[in-house]
Amino acid sequence: MIRTGSLEWPPAVHIAADVRAGRLRAVDVVDEALVRIARVDPLLCAFAEVWEERARGWAREVDLRVAAGERLPLAGVPIGVKGRHGLREAGPLAAAGCVPVGATSVPGPGTSWQTWGLGAHGRTVNPWRADRTPGGSSAGSAAAVAAGLVPLATGSDGAGSVRIPAAWCGVLGLKTTNGRPAPPSPASAASPPAPVTPADRTGLASAGVLARHAVDAEAYWQVMAPKGERPERETAGPPTAVFSPDLGFADADPEPLALARVAARRLADAGVVRLLPLSDPPLRLEDPAPAWLALRTPGADLRAAERVREVNDRALAGFFAGADLLLTPTTPNAAHGHEGPGDRFSTALTWAFNLSGHPALSVPAGLGADGCPVGLQIVAPWGEEMSLLTTARAAETTCPVGGQPKPRDP
Repeated sequence: MIRTGSLEWPPAVHIAADVRAGRLRAVDVVDEALVRIARVDPLLCAFAEVWEERARGWAREVDLRVAAGERLPLAGVPIGVKGRHGLREAGPLAAAGCVPVGATSVPGPGTSWQTWGLGAHGRTVNPWRADRTPGGSSAGSAAAVAAGLVPLATGSDGAGSVRIPAAWCGVLGLKTTNGRPAPPSPASAASPPAPVTPADRTGLASAGVLARHAVDAEAYWQVMAPKGERPERETAGPPTAVFSPDLGFADADPEPLALARVAARRLADAGVVRLLPLSDPPLRLEDPAPAWLALRTPGADLRAAERVREVNDRALAGFFAGADLLLTPTTPNAAHGHEGPGDRFSTALTWAFNLSGHPALSVPAGLGADGCPVGLQIVAPWGEEMSLLTTARAAETTCPVGGQPKPRDP
């Protein structure tokens, strides 16, 4: 049972089960979310808009659908949707019984770095430390989930926009596979990949979700996965994984690197993965920064960008021929202040997989000396979101990391 005033939600799938069974009403669950938002968001600034009356109306519709016998997998679950236009992407979730309660904050116009958000009450803050950014651009979604305002929130990830705020807010963030033509199979890793057509050249962004519980991210994916989704790869025993500190080009700070390395070892010690030694030679990708920036710049010469994509696609196909998962720090740096990251690219370890299209997940790796979370990134082959989510669920069960953020009371 949800306790009014508590900033802890049970898993969204448990909320939905209670609504389906008549132990809870969707209208009461949504009212609880609205109470939490009214109480905390003036300080957190995670929402750009809150849709009180519309949300209550949608919740009443969910209760009627349940009473009519519909088996809604996410019945009555309040969600935040990224940005004021996020309802368009949340349609399948609403059909599954979710109730959007508001638009979460994203960066304002003209922002040169996308690791903050602008809510209705001002600049979005990190629930762990108000003087730190929550990350972005899915800033409000991550902050709202971490602070317990909603159990789930949608995001989108074009360079790390789900994974970075997930890491810095201490929650789970899934980036799904980009909609590009399939990269070369392991058997043809030495052959050039299929050419990328001009329509695909800017296909860097994909949908994602922020959640506190891996089972909830899995429920999201079961709703959102395209028909004919490739099943999880079957392995004998735990999946094999390799930890890369830098992907061959990045320069991670000592503390987030050390925490991610310890988190990877903890997964291995718990039997969640079987860590393999770094390959010889180790995985070395080309720095995706120039290619990513060129793909986002109108009129840029894309020949060099496509060369980087082809080189990295071949390297990753070869890597996944010998391992099931790739582990890295989510970010090379910890959450910075609101003045900006300086000359650092917080995206250094994430945007390679927007360029390549692989699904990737950030899970909590621990707390830094400043009391803020950092993340461990887990990357899987194309189309294998379930491999990521199964790993995250096993990790959550056997070796949970970190505590609960404690937003200040108004």
